[in-house]
Amino acid sequence: MRFLSGTPLDDDKLREECGVFGVIGVTDAASFVALGLHALQHRGQEAGGIMTHCPTSGFQSAHRFGLVRDTFTKAGVMDTLPGPIGIGHVRYSTAGSKGATQIRDVQPFFGEFAMGGAAIAHNGNVTNAESIRRELIERGSIFQSSSDSECIIHLMARSFQKTIPERMKDALRRVEGAFSIVAMTRTKLIGVRDPLGVRPLVLGRLGDGWVLSSETCALDIIGADFLREVEPGEMVVIGPDGLESHRPFETRGARFCVFEHVYFSRPDSIIGGRSVYETRRAIGVELAREAAVEADLVCPVPDSGTPAAIGYSQESGIPYAMGIIRNQYMGRTFIEPTEQIRNMGVRLKLNVNRALIRGKRIILVDDSVVRGTTSMKIKDMILDAGAAEVHFRIASPPTAWPCFYGVDTPEREKLLASRMTEDEMRDHIGVDSLRFISLDGLYRAVGEAGGRNNACPQYCDACFSGEYPVAPQDMLDKGFKPRAVV
Repeated sequence: MRFLSGTPLDDDKLREECGVFGVIGVTDAASFVALGLHALQHRGQEAGGIMTHCPTSGFQSAHRFGLVRDTFTKAGVMDTLPGPIGIGHVRYSTAGSKGATQIRDVQPFFGEFAMGGAAIAHNGNVTNAESIRRELIERGSIFQSSSDSECIIHLMARSFQKTIPERMKDALRRVEGAFSIVAMTRTKLIGVRDPLGVRPLVLGRLGDGWVLSSETCALDIIGADFLREVEPGEMVVIGPDGLESHRPFETRGARFCVFEHVYFSRPDSIIGGRSVYETRRAIGVELAREAAVEADLVCPVPDSGTPAAIGYSQESGIPYAMGIIRNQYMGRTFIEPTEQIRNMGVRLKLNVNRALIRGKRIILVDDSVVRGTTSMKIKDMILDAGAAEVHFRIASPPTAWPCFYGVDTPEREKLLASRMTEDEMRDHIGVDSLRFISLDGLYRAVGEAGGRNNACPQYCDACFSGEYPVAPQDMLDKGFKPRAVV
């Protein structure tokens, strides 16, 4: 039997980058890593991998396609991953062979060095990977995957430093872009963020053990205590003697990805001391202030639009209602993907609450508009159910530029906002009104009371502004023209 590759909404959503997790000082690291990856599944649903080390059996790994719950809960797999230290990774393909991933592309990646083995799991994207790869191949390196992350292993192998953490510092000083990395040796767990801190990484304690994770929600699932975020440009090395903190990079102003607040992170995570849920609710409040409209109901496009819809309702005084119901069990379709089934698209995952919608003026709150195809299908469903008016309110500014820092974004010409004004997008989608939150409004919602500092932005917002904090060198070499590199 054949399957559709992914859910019907995947093609019109920005795919989360990846998720990384690591633990040291526990009796069964693999079980904790599997639980952590399960909590981070929203960050990557294509494939996952776990690597552990045991003093008696050495390094062991398992790499699988599919969801963690389906591939890493079987005793046969977990029994092959003993040891008190382990790391893991869940992924979407943001670099390499998109849509045709080989098992060799699935992280963690492993390298054997003179001083012992090491494995790395990388969230982000190396923006000069192609030039580094060409250089390394010319010097004799043999690559096993199409992933940009493998460049880091090869750079480490060519370093003359005496320890693996020092070799990693050497390697990471050569790469550009965004990276949050969890790595392991036989006795140490390592976490490092790029100098701008574009991608997230947090530190926790689990009894006498330590945990590194992309998000705090993965600490919660294993009962670990959140200590702090790994700071931009920081490397933490955790071993038998405890934690060491290093600063291997030149200090720069942090530029954390603002879209983590909007969509990527789970709403029960904490970012920068703020609840992601509360930030998204605040986005809805700002959106109601900026884009008020007379209507009868505020309805989220589930699930990512829900907190913003609640905030919009609270600020506007318009009742909140579940006008669209999500099928919680929708994964891959279990029937032949004929053209008719493909055309069902959104209806396989979302269904309209017809009795509630009929005759009403509806405000639909969604997190973003990418290609616009899903927005059009949802609008059609709402109108078919008898809605009198449909007004879209979007909890992010127009996504007009691609991301090169670890998010699977369509080419710029496929982004609706890159070629249409807000009014043109409204007419194209076919709704009564369409409004996005402003960039200043988004900044206020995430805690910057003065809005965006245009001279020195506080976040990476390149997908909205076209201003890239790190030159996407590989893409520039191919002719990409950003609005600015700042």
